[in-house]
Amino acid sequence: MKQNYMNKPEEELKLNLRPRAVETISLNIPKDTLEALKKVAASRDMSFEALLKLYIGQGLRQDLAKLFSDRVLESTAQVLARHIQSEEEISTIIEEIRAETTRYAQIQAWA
Repeated sequence: MKQNYMNKPEEELKLNLRPRAVETISLNIPKDTLEALKKVAASRDMSFEALLKLYIGQGLRQDLAKLFSDRVLESTAQVLARHIQSEEEISTIIEEIRAETTRYAQIQAWA
């Protein structure tokens, strides 16, 4: 059963932290990039390791969202193909959806 958060908005914002398995890796980073990371991290009052994790997380979430969006558009195209005979019309609809969602994502990125 789908939970309705409209009745309990405080639950929608609850942050559930749980320990996750970690693995230590070695990463070669150009010295100038590392120095820039350290400067930015210091300006944010955080370690450069934390900043690096933040950047990785942001990029990963963005790429995962794109993969999900592509899957949704592919499914949408398949459903439309069952109801609309014209491949050109389907393509036009998918491109319009892609343009709208891209525009929305850009607006959210600037917010």
